[in-house]
Order: sequence, then structure tokens, then C-alpha cells
Amino acid sequence: MRLQKYMAAGGIASRRASEIMIQEGRVQINGVTVTQLGTIIDETDPTLIITVDGVTIQPQQKPSYILFYKPQGVVTTANDQFGRTCVLDFFKDRKERLYPVGRLDYDTEGLLLLTNDGDLTYKMTHPKHELGKTYIAQVAGNITEEAIQQLRTGIDIDDDGRLTAPAKVTQIDKQTLQIVIHEGRNRQVRKMCAKVGCPVVHLKRIAIGPLTIDGLQQPGDFRELSLKELEQIGKML
Repeated sequence: MRLQKYMAAGGIASRRASEIMIQEGRVQINGVTVTQLGTIIDETDPTLIITVDGVTIQPQQKPSYILFYKPQGVVTTANDQFGRTCVLDFFKDRKERLYPVGRLDYDTEGLLLLTNDGDLTYKMTHPKHELGKTYIAQVAGNITEEAIQQLRTGIDIDDDGRLTAPAKVTQIDKQTLQIVIHEGRNRQVRKMCAKVGCPVVHLKRIAIGPLTIDGLQQPGDFRELSLKELEQIGKML
């Protein structure tokens, strides 16, 4: 197995980020620094010791893919300097090293994918794949046709001249919108709605690409991805 693939499988980083670590001379095999990309290792060798910045990489983990219904008031990080509840607090009993794919705002609830597959994380968060994220936004104010068209065509949410990418917007009822975006800008949906005079009262993400929140009944619920769902994601990336 190539060294960078072993590192990604061990949950260190994506394969590309692992390659950079190797080139920077941060990786050692049995005490010897390796900088050559493409180095082949025997992952079944019981004497093999690989370290990154002096920390030993644990043996390759079985890939885990978990869909999690993140509650409001939970931070999408491994830990928080202010002592707030983090998504990984819900998975303290898991042996594998999980980490979230992308982010979901502290005050937004809904679907979040957690995994130890660094390659999948890199692909799913790369802008070129434009993986759609679907939100249900309950808003205040009047939802006008003009506001919907603005959301669909693009808005300068940060007053820097950069418009959001076109979004798919459907009005569900008088105060509810379904919004599909392909970007991951900070608090994007909230800022978009505020800019058109429809501030968000409650926001929930219900889908990431083909993955949906179906089957997760309440915040805090989670389940493993099915083989079919993994295949669907693979076809899109």
C-alpha cells in the first residue's frame, strides 16, 4: 500500500494532505524520515512503525460512515474552548477516530456525515464536485417572488462583491423555504435570507447530495450509511 493511502486510512488526513506531510519531512518509517511520494509499505508487517510529527499512526481502521442528526446548540468540532457540546461527544464510545465532513452552524440542526475516511472527506468538501446541501428554512417577514428570484440568482451576502452561486429555491408554505446550495460559506443560508428581508427563525439541513435525514427521527439520532448510499456518493464524486 502507498504510504499516503495508509495515512488517510488511519484517519490522519486526506491523501493529498498526507502527501504534503511526506514532502515536508514530517513522516518517518521505523525511525527513518521519508520524503518520497509513492513509497510502498507492507501494512501487514507487525514491526512497522509509522510516525507523523513524532506521533505513531494507529493500524489501519475499518472505514466508518455515520449519518448524524445534529441538534441545535452543538459545535461541529472535536472539542470547544468554551466547553460547549461537540458532535464527537455523542460518539465517545466509538473506538475509531471519527471527524465531521464539512460543518453545520452551532444554531442549525440537521444532517451531518461523520467518517474516518480522509479521501471521502476531501472529495465531498472539494468545490469542484458541487455536492448539493438541502435546507428547510422557517423565516420571518414576507416571502416575495422577488426575494425568491434573488436567492436563486445570487446575493452579495458579505458585502464584498462576491455573489452566492445560483441556488434552487422552493416555497413550501407562507413562512417556509426549501433551499439547495452547492457552497459552504459561513452561515450562508441565514445570510442569504436576511439579505432579502426574510430572516431565518429555524434552520434544518435535510440532505447532503443523495444522503437524506430520513430514518433519523430526532436530534441526536444516528445510523451507519448503507452500501447503496456509499455507492450513490461514489458515483457523484
